Amino acid sequence: MIGREKETSELVELYNRKNAELVAIYGRRRVGKTYLVDETFKGRITFRHAGLSPAEFSEQPAERPIKKQLQAFYYSLITQGMKKDHCPEDWLEAFFMLETHLQNIDDGARQVIFFDELPWMDTPKSGFITGFEAFWNGWACHRNVMVIVAGSATSWIQDKLINNHGGLYGRVTYEIKLEPFTLRECELLFMERGVRLSRYDIVQSHMIFGGIPYYLNYFQRGKSLAQIVDEMFFQKGAKLAMEYERLFSSVFTNPEMMTDIVKVLAKRSKGFTRKELSEKAGYSEGGTLTKALNALVASDFVIKYIPFGCGKREAHYKLTDPFCIFYLRFVDNYDSLPDTFWQQNVTSQRINVWRGYSFENVCFGHIDQIKRALGISGVSTTHSAWTKMADEEGGTQIDLIISRKDNVVNMCEIKFYSDLFAVDKNYDLLLRHRRSLLGEEIPKKSIVHSTLITTYGIKNNEYRWAFDNIVTMDDLFL
Repeated sequence: MIGREKETSELVELYNRKNAELVAIYGRRRVGKTYLVDETFKGRITFRHAGLSPAEFSEQPAERPIKKQLQAFYYSLITQGMKKDHCPEDWLEAFFMLETHLQNIDDGARQVIFFDELPWMDTPKSGFITGFEAFWNGWACHRNVMVIVAGSATSWIQDKLINNHGGLYGRVTYEIKLEPFTLRECELLFMERGVRLSRYDIVQSHMIFGGIPYYLNYFQRGKSLAQIVDEMFFQKGAKLAMEYERLFSSVFTNPEMMTDIVKVLAKRSKGFTRKELSEKAGYSEGGTLTKALNALVASDFVIKYIPFGCGKREAHYKLTDPFCIFYLRFVDNYDSLPDTFWQQNVTSQRINVWRGYSFENVCFGHIDQIKRALGISGVSTTHSAWTKMADEEGGTQIDLIISRKDNVVNMCEIKFYSDLFAVDKNYDLLLRHRRSLLGEEIPKKSIVHSTLITTYGIKNNEYRWAFDNIVTMDDLFL
């Protein structure tokens, strides 16, 4: 299994403890939660069940989802050894059936119970949490069992389990947030599968697919990245043609509101404040909007950040999910694009502009690697972008600022180039202007280090020393 060494080790240690464990695994849809559990506990899962996607119930009567979920749970019991009985009437009975079945097959060995997509099982007014609470508090927590729950609806996992204020308060014994693959992990996956791509193209694949293993497994040997992108998005019957809609309908109970917010956020790379979002998306600044934004942040589609030099009231929400950004920019609302759209336009200005912004997101997702390249892994830091509005001194925008506890501020310029990046006289003057403006905003004891993050490095000319530090694409693969 590529990557996931830390998560696998943690799960194995929990298994060997012999204590009752309730483990919550969450993360973006398609990130590999099910695969992690299956590979770690191959041949050792006593009982497993996966909830039915809410997308299947969108136009059905309110009582229908509850019955279908209970029926599916009952079928899982039957197919995994329970004698035929009757479909449970509610979740209390369903979990009692599970307890009875597990007791009947108990041979003294540790039992692993895996509930995949647990949030899907909690349909409206179903009493699911009551049933699950009775199962854990009244039975499972007293036995030699390891209950693993996984879900893509991260806000549900956090609100209903991890931060539960009722009977499940403090009951989760361990939580794992599964992150997308880093650039290095993507490279290792491609190497294992015989997919030959340059690091330049692996970075671009990360700009599109965000290191999500499910998407990367569609890559075929002997094809260029441009060919793969066309197959995934633009050809007839494209593999990911319906993925955008499925992402939101399968994770959120209010997918229409979520997609409205995401479409607004996609219009500006630095994001919007909550007030700006309210105005542009047409939703009032109440609890509903707050809950929706928190859910998007929890599910890794959006980040909330405070721009450098700003206060908490100026916090911005920024769309960072590469798949959503790519889809909304190049696929959504385009019905007549050619099957080879990406191959035909791969060098176009429109795509080059997108690469510039998207490489910034890749860098924000690899801050640890950038810090390692700068030799400051052990230094406490914060990072953000900075935009200074125009005044008598002129405005400016800095792609990334790393503010360090060792009295240094790295002013990072992020440039995605197909060759060495060249600094000329005008750009050198611009850097000096930006450094001067930033110097006025930081403590007097701190100093600004101009830092270039780019693909292949910098051209050796008279302005090469405009930068104090150079971080290359290869550094991001460390």
